[in-house]
Amino acid sequence: MVAVLGSCLLLAVALLGPGPSAQAMKGVKCGGVLSAPSGNFSSPNFPRLYPYNIECNWLIVVAEGSSVLLTFHAFDLEYHDTCSFDFLEIYNGASGDKGNLLGRFCGQVPPPPFSSSWHVMLVVFHSDKHVASHGFSAAYQKDVCGGVLTGLSGVLTSPEYPNKYPNNVECHWVIRATGPATVKLVFMDFQVEGNEDCTYDYVAVFRGPGPAHRHHYCGSAKPPTLVSLDHELQVIFKSDFNIGGRGFKAYYFSGECQEVYTFMRGNFSSPQYPSSYPNNIRCHWIIRLPPGYRVKVFFLDLDLEEPNSLTRTCDFDHLVAFDGASEEAPLLGSWCGHHLPPPITSSQNQLLLLLHTDRSTTRRGFSVAYIGGQLGLGCGRAGGGRSGTGPRSLQSPS
Repeated sequence: MVAVLGSCLLLAVALLGPGPSAQAMKGVKCGGVLSAPSGNFSSPNFPRLYPYNIECNWLIVVAEGSSVLLTFHAFDLEYHDTCSFDFLEIYNGASGDKGNLLGRFCGQVPPPPFSSSWHVMLVVFHSDKHVASHGFSAAYQKDVCGGVLTGLSGVLTSPEYPNKYPNNVECHWVIRATGPATVKLVFMDFQVEGNEDCTYDYVAVFRGPGPAHRHHYCGSAKPPTLVSLDHELQVIFKSDFNIGGRGFKAYYFSGECQEVYTFMRGNFSSPQYPSSYPNNIRCHWIIRLPPGYRVKVFFLDLDLEEPNSLTRTCDFDHLVAFDGASEEAPLLGSWCGHHLPPPITSSQNQLLLLLHTDRSTTRRGFSVAYIGGQLGLGCGRAGGGRSGTGPRSLQSPS
């Protein structure tokens, strides 16, 4: 933990050190690193008018394995319909990259509570040289469990995972995708006290309104992959007064960070391509064709963080392919850097691509195209395209 916190503090020095914002803040005390389990912070001079032409950065760092819960007590900033003058920005992680932005706010309506998808959150306050208001007051705490999660991807775990979870806890998560996208939840580990009706300890997942879309899980069998019916998915974890277990770990994916492709040919790319992809995401794309077909993937562009300079392995940002629909399937390859891999072909009708990025350094990302071919024809022929056209050779897309 000391090493982790130390690395985050070094990162904070780089983020919050001298620069244009530091010059704007000369003589004004604001920003800094907040590393206690909980605390409060506010705009300069709050509740009086904040100064003109300042930029303050607060980096909130809690224990690894936890998340940050941020709430607002008061909020009054100059209003603009796109918040272009005075504003508050909240980022999921340590980087001010647009891909990590949870929201930009101004006016007098307080932002909703936010939970980060990992143990670091960045808050940026900016004011211009005209019109000042009273500012804001906020509180943060290490979020043991529960919260509203809005990132492209993230991880959910039971309290104290992988150690035994406490008795008498109840956690509520709301995972909310941006726009009309759905949310996918994939369980990686699961061990909860079990009984026939899951009435003691359980995980409940709500894919939509009504009891038909409510699912309860307990015991040691991993729940299936679950997809919301709309842009929101709710998860509840509850334990009773005795007997526990290791708990659970699950990844969630939303928006352009998760797709299932069923057409015979298509193409897709990393989030925000060709702009830089976000930090700290875990995205996956499944190509699922009818039985009797195989999938061939062609790499059109690849620009990820370079491999580890000592081991020459892809320890940081990397793209992985699996010969099937899950990470338990055989590995087809793992790549990073900028050298284009050769085409890859599945042995059956499904293939999974997974993109993992860490907390620093982003690049352009990747772009791929795929085509389906019938088994027994040696990948020499593909089935019909989207409109049912005739056979096509599995050549590299032009």
